Amino acid sequence: MFVDLAKIYVKAGRGGNGCLSFRHEKFVEKGGPDGGNGGKGGDVYLKANPDFRTLIDFHFKPHYTAEAGHHGQGSNKSGKSGKDLIINVPVGTVVKECNVETGEKELLADLKKPGQVILAAKAGRGGRGNESFKNSINQAPRTYEKGAPGEEKTLELELKIIADVGIIGCPNAGKSTLLSHISAARPKIADYPFTTLEPNLGVVRINETQSFIWADIPGLIDGAHEGLGLGHDFLRHIERTKVLVHVVDLAAPGSSPGKDYETINRELKLYADELSGKPQIVAANKIDLAESRQSLENFGKYLKRRKKKYFPVSAITGAGLQELIFAAWQVLKKTEGEKPEQETEKESVYEYTPRFTVTKTRAGFEVRGKEPERWIAMTDFNVPENVERLWGIFKKMGLIAELERMGIKEGNTILIKDEEFAWTKRVFEKG
Repeated sequence: MFVDLAKIYVKAGRGGNGCLSFRHEKFVEKGGPDGGNGGKGGDVYLKANPDFRTLIDFHFKPHYTAEAGHHGQGSNKSGKSGKDLIINVPVGTVVKECNVETGEKELLADLKKPGQVILAAKAGRGGRGNESFKNSINQAPRTYEKGAPGEEKTLELELKIIADVGIIGCPNAGKSTLLSHISAARPKIADYPFTTLEPNLGVVRINETQSFIWADIPGLIDGAHEGLGLGHDFLRHIERTKVLVHVVDLAAPGSSPGKDYETINRELKLYADELSGKPQIVAANKIDLAESRQSLENFGKYLKRRKKKYFPVSAITGAGLQELIFAAWQVLKKTEGEKPEQETEKESVYEYTPRFTVTKTRAGFEVRGKEPERWIAMTDFNVPENVERLWGIFKKMGLIAELERMGIKEGNTILIKDEEFAWTKRVFEKG
């Protein structure tokens, strides 16, 4: 089963908690704090692996979580870092981050090369133990941090097959037969429409040292750009190819080669303008059939008026296929030799992102922002010193002043992420 679209949820490892500990040894007075730091959580990476061909595994296992960092211990022992998680994906996978609330998608990476790796979700750092908060004023701190949470993301994976040449055409035009004749690929072949339900790849050799990859793209029909037939599920795979070989059936009953040719090219343009601009070679197929002779003559005149070169071939007997292969090879080499246009350097624009936002609600006030949410997650509210420290952090951040400006009163409720607090004169009281 060929699957080229999947959605997964990834979660990086949370950092280990810092330790609250004091040195206790016989004959050692005032041993002082010795709580170690927590270990960093594991990151989540995506790696392009040529051994993987489809995204089907992600339909059965859509959730991935990296290992959390280990907690710190007494005697200044730091926790062990969590193991990184590497997720293998096929070469040619486009990775996008999905915003669950807005539905927007942001491109993270296009994994075109084998071995290419991207950081998909960053791990949380380990919390600091109370030994880290020791200073000349506070010799016995009880303050410590919990580990920071790792990033959580919903990712869309879209596989676009990477091939040098894409074979396109109407259903039953002979695309699969052509690929099976010029390569070792063995796609399914039959005399009914939509025999090919998934793209097939084949390596076509020019000589002992040179070869290139051809892809048999499932048949397209009128309206494919709107999802009709096999639709745009497979049009996306044409985007990767550098050269298109357009196979036209000279013996298609109830149709004409010229009409089929126009239909396919119209669908390419309607799906994406750049597809219609790709170099295209026309292969007039099934010249071995007697009924194709008149069609070949008429189709040749049709293409000549449009100044289009074509190759009469028979995918069954192999007639004309060598000429077609070498023509595609020459166009490919010319395409690869052309230097891409230099992209004009975009002026960098600084976009200000507020550290937090405060919204007044019927229940009280709601605070949103990665920074305050992270500090909430790293605070143990069972220790008064930690709560006082959090108040100081929010005061430096400007959050306390913003709440007072918006008219917060004694006893009002503050919601930060999933935690509720009651406002008091000095500190937060967890609800």
